[in-house]
Amino acid sequence: MTATTDLTAPAAAPVTTRTLGLIDLSDEVRDALGAQLERLPDPNTDIDHTMTRLLQIFSTLPTGVLQQILDFGRHIDTPGVTLISNLPVDAELPDTPSDGGPSQDKKTFVAEGVLLGLSGLLGEPMGVLTEKAGQLVHDVIPVPGGAKTQTNQGSDVFLNFHSDIMHDVIGRYDVANPDFLVLSCVRADHEGVAGTYYADARDIQAALAPEVLDTLRSPLFRLNAPGSYVRDVAGGQDVLSEPVPMISGHQDFPEIAISANGVHPLTSGAREALDILQQVCRQVSHSVHLRPGQTLLINNRKGVHARSVFTARYDGQDRWLQRTYVRRSLWNVRYRVTEDNRRVHY
Repeated sequence: MTATTDLTAPAAAPVTTRTLGLIDLSDEVRDALGAQLERLPDPNTDIDHTMTRLLQIFSTLPTGVLQQILDFGRHIDTPGVTLISNLPVDAELPDTPSDGGPSQDKKTFVAEGVLLGLSGLLGEPMGVLTEKAGQLVHDVIPVPGGAKTQTNQGSDVFLNFHSDIMHDVIGRYDVANPDFLVLSCVRADHEGVAGTYYADARDIQAALAPEVLDTLRSPLFRLNAPGSYVRDVAGGQDVLSEPVPMISGHQDFPEIAISANGVHPLTSGAREALDILQQVCRQVSHSVHLRPGQTLLINNRKGVHARSVFTARYDGQDRWLQRTYVRRSLWNVRYRVTEDNRRVHY
């Protein structure tokens, strides 16, 4: 994972950014994991049993690797993103689903096992009814009707730096949202140019002028609800949060929240600060071009992420990622739980 040089993002002067996590499994460890994951049934049949079994499987990782993953999730001073490489993959893949997934033709569940197994080391995967119909495993795939949208269906536009947030009746979209994302590559895009970016809030804050940072730390912004909520629930109308800051929390360990589907500044100064924020995110970001066998662990509070433009052909061989939303605990979002599924929330 290296500092961003993607030509779809504006050029910026080189900047110093903090160390990112890198884990490269040995072939022996990969093969041992794969042999166990190949025998997994569809995880949706009994998700809690699957999560328990995956905890047993992933606890066999080398101690140093296991501790690095666990430390990623439990400490405030660890990197906000970690790339894990040389993970097992499915021996055979069906076509990339044309409707955004999930695939009805997938015969083995190695990819899902990798995704959920790593998620279980960070916390508890959860679903949201207005995002991928409450599924725990999200298939992130380009869809023709969403090519130019600021959503996971897009491909023709740069997906701006953002956090994964969720609409909430309390008026805050950055409270019940996931603490982590796990993003795993099932199939790369045709040209292999799709870049995933991450900008750490600590680096962002260090690169901002004091007066701009003060503005971004003030409740002068309203987040728009996620594109899926606006599209499927709100009939295309913006649904805005209460006024919030973009950056908050301890000076040394800030939290950041930006809506992909639009942020509404409340003053001209806030609008200027928001523009500067997006520019700085590009300057301090790192990028990776995910390939099968690679997974990103993303802290959804320590930083923001983005995605470059790429060409979708809709031919069954398009880019196919899988994603989970992970909370350290589901207790603090218990007011959102559905009646029929303890892991799925409104």
